[in-house]
Amino acid sequence: MDIFVCIGSSCHLKGSYDIIQLLNERIRRDGLEDRVEVKGSFCLGHCTDGVSMRVGDTIVTGVSRENFDDKFEEYVLGALER
Repeated sequence: MDIFVCIGSSCHLKGSYDIIQLLNERIRRDGLEDRVEVKGSFCLGHCTDGVSMRVGDTIVTGVSRENFDDKFEEYVLGALER
């Protein structure tokens, strides 16, 4: 699974590099290095909605430090379980 995190100017200002760090830490902690890869991406088209990431074909918006675990469990772990 590839996860693309927007690193465009709007998402950058809203903390996209923090989200990339959290993703990499969680992937390591959960032992998913061989199943998940994090990549940077420019604009995903949701600039006003906070940090955006694409997980598979799904765009996830409004990702923050505060809701990261919920988003990870729903969109990443949920997709891997399917």
